[in-house]
Amino acid sequence: MKITLTTFLTLDGVMQAPGGPTEDTSGGFEQGGWLVPFADEGMGRFMEKVFDRADAFLLGRRTYDIFAAFWPQVTDENDPIASRLNNLPKYVVSTTLDKAEWNNSTVVGSDVAGEIARLKQQPGRELQIHGSGTLARSLMTEDLIDECNLLFFPVVLGAGQRLFEEGSRPTSFALTDSSTTESGVTIQTYRPTGRPEYGSFLLDQ
Repeated sequence: MKITLTTFLTLDGVMQAPGGPTEDTSGGFEQGGWLVPFADEGMGRFMEKVFDRADAFLLGRRTYDIFAAFWPQVTDENDPIASRLNNLPKYVVSTTLDKAEWNNSTVVGSDVAGEIARLKQQPGRELQIHGSGTLARSLMTEDLIDECNLLFFPVVLGAGQRLFEEGSRPTSFALTDSSTTESGVTIQTYRPTGRPEYGSFLLDQ
């Protein structure tokens, strides 16, 4: 399986609490729910395509708690997102969670990089990360993420947790797909290609 990351970002790179005011207030964040006014049919269609490719999920502890509190309540087996989240294998990366109660969930608490590298060797299409910024950043450091779906929303917040923080590992990407939804959400799919290359526009002296 390849590991894919799908996440929602503001124009200034904030990914914290896109779906509601109380979703994640850590660090005193008071702008939760910034995504909702821009949610449209184009975003929905894209997310359905993403979930249709999933064979398993890899979630950080905070994202797991948010998802586990909501998606089991959506019991329609024809729902393209709930049906997959509720039934497919879920691997929860946490050093504090002893057991994950949500159906078909397994806690990964030690040798995270090694265990995830082993999961990548399993047959299947995509092992998907949704949100889970801390987890995503740590896996990028290990070069374990194969593809990123970044949905940029036309809003700037000026504060909040970011996917690419200062000190992120320098990485170059290739754009493999791009689209724009009705409300101006740009969807970019990138594949990591290794360390950046550098040049100069200065004239040789």
